[in-house]
Amino acid sequence: MKDNLDMRMALYLAKRPMLLDYAYRMLGSREVAEEVVQEAFIRFVPPSPAESEKLPSASYLFRIVHNLALDIIRREKIECTQIGDDAPFWTRPQDEPSPEEALLHCEKVRRTIEMMAQLPEDQRTALQMHRFGNYTLEQIGVHLDVSVSTAHRLVRSALASLAMQLDSEDL
Repeated sequence: MKDNLDMRMALYLAKRPMLLDYAYRMLGSREVAEEVVQEAFIRFVPPSPAESEKLPSASYLFRIVHNLALDIIRREKIECTQIGDDAPFWTRPQDEPSPEEALLHCEKVRRTIEMMAQLPEDQRTALQMHRFGNYTLEQIGVHLDVSVSTAHRLVRSALASLAMQLDSEDL
């Protein structure tokens, strides 16, 4: 009984790379393929000792992966037909950024805030009013007691300064 479970584990480990490639070709996603192969292993190992007497073949593992992949494809097809291609983008499932991408984004935002703090006060105020407060250049000019063209120059030079600093950090 225990030997049979060990043999199932050995068979799974031996066929795992081929199972991943098979699922990837069907699904087009390494992450989803990995989930399917793991789920196939859970279904491949019997829940009770009585069911573990007979060792199934490798083709049984491939059949489990195939059926699970088809289930996912069918589910996605149903979701697409329910949502439709003409639906607004916000009703469609969105891709979640990876943890690494989210961390990089947060780090870039933190660095941008630090860079904004180092800008001259009039540039920082003009940039914050324009980008975050939705003030017009005329309103910024009145607030800072400068002309509209000077308000525009302040916003533009603040943005250029931030962009150059961010670009130099990306190198």
